[in-house]
Amino acid sequence: MNIPEAEICRCEIAVIGGGLVGMTLAIALAQGGFSTILIDEMAPEAATAPAFDGRVCAIAFASRRLLETLGIWDALSPDAQPIDDILVTDGRGGASSMFLHFDHREIGEEPLGHIVENRHTRLALLAAARRTPNLRVIAPARVATIARDAARATLTLQNGQRIESRLCIGAEGRHSPSRRAAGIKTLGWSYRQAGLVATVAHEKPHQAFAQEYFLPSGPFAILPMTGSRSSLVWTERADSAAAFLALDEASFDAEVARRVGPYLGRTHVVGPRFSYPLGLQLAERYVLPRFAIVGDAAHAIHPIAGQGLNLGLRDVAALAELIVDARRLGLDIGGGDLLARYERWRRFDNVALATVTDGLTRLFSNDIAPIAITRDVGLAIVDHLPPLKRLFMRHAMGMVGDLPRLVRGERL
Repeated sequence: MNIPEAEICRCEIAVIGGGLVGMTLAIALAQGGFSTILIDEMAPEAATAPAFDGRVCAIAFASRRLLETLGIWDALSPDAQPIDDILVTDGRGGASSMFLHFDHREIGEEPLGHIVENRHTRLALLAAARRTPNLRVIAPARVATIARDAARATLTLQNGQRIESRLCIGAEGRHSPSRRAAGIKTLGWSYRQAGLVATVAHEKPHQAFAQEYFLPSGPFAILPMTGSRSSLVWTERADSAAAFLALDEASFDAEVARRVGPYLGRTHVVGPRFSYPLGLQLAERYVLPRFAIVGDAAHAIHPIAGQGLNLGLRDVAALAELIVDARRLGLDIGGGDLLARYERWRRFDNVALATVTDGLTRLFSNDIAPIAITRDVGLAIVDHLPPLKRLFMRHAMGMVGDLPRLVRGERL
């Protein structure tokens, strides 16, 4: 089909995928002065509907600084619940006498992070996108083909429209069609676990306290939300998850209460329950000429440490910084050397955290007595070594390593 010249859209950068990472990247690039087009399969009003996604995300301190620098955080802060303390316990309803307690006061006055419902994050990002010059959002729309040559990437949408850009970025998540179309392979495995997600209302205040119990079936996280609510991220064996989801309301509430314990008083699940499969997936490479991938398209990890979004936002900060700096130097923003620098910068951080979460998942998702004793002692040892504990907290807050400017709170 021949498309008239007027129907060919030209931009400097095309971002495919309007999720939390893709939208943030498009905003950052547009604020950096690049003409940017964002293509997403989902209409904005569908992506922000209350019933669309029951999940929350933990936004680390460094990620909050990125969102502040981009002018997004002010819209989020009323719906963001600070995390002041984290209690990690090996098991059985939090009954172990050995634990690891992270207290934000040990490293300063800032919270360790914030819990924000994904819907609120989407609303804040959409509002920021609408007021950002140089950014055009095309949604709902699906990319049919991507062709790349030495000078440009050409995207053809299913409606026949063409978009020409100097760089194309895939940010559509774990099942990224653009990554598959580019022939980038992945490695990984299933944990044969499912993440059950629900929100509970509770009688007693959570005091900005997050807890994670390690049970034989996997971690059970209780994440404080605004008001007298908490989000549960309940890891269960895949063959059992469907049975738990199918329980009637009273039975499901009873299972939740048994795992949460008494510290929140009476609990009651509010809203829908969700489930999704858990696995590890790492892309063999992040870049090709005129093409790069970010976020879950490049790396999808177990939610045991709540770091998935934060890794993606560090991808955003690194790639945006390199692209902005390249233009200031008169370099090609889609050139191989620049994109290779992005891959080298981000791969170590992503693989290292994937390795840590994989190890923790395997170490704690069992009830073998010698292993249980060893990990209990390990938690207690770390809890009694303040320098090591502070280092772990700084890692969780995203404050360790070669940090891009945006996560240091500096503009591009």
